[in-house]
Amino acid sequence: MGIEKKPHKEILTKPVVTKEGKKLGVVKDITFETRTGELIHIIIKDPSEYSAQLNLERSQQSEILIPYNSIIAIGDFVVVSEEDLM
Repeated sequence: MGIEKKPHKEILTKPVVTKEGKKLGVVKDITFETRTGELIHIIIKDPSEYSAQLNLERSQQSEILIPYNSIIAIGDFVVVSEEDLM
């Protein structure tokens, strides 16, 4: 059960929410492994207060990183599993 492939620009600026509906922020960018093309993280901009409370991985620039494999669905929102963030 893979996620349907979407063009990079289609995902940028989408709100990121948990499956429980809690807003985490907005997709700023995506990181990937250059050799294999494997998607690693989505980078969050405009983090919510809720996402600041979670102990999420951060980049060297202190940007919040969400593991790409925690994404459940991509539509009007990028929906992630909060359990996969911990």
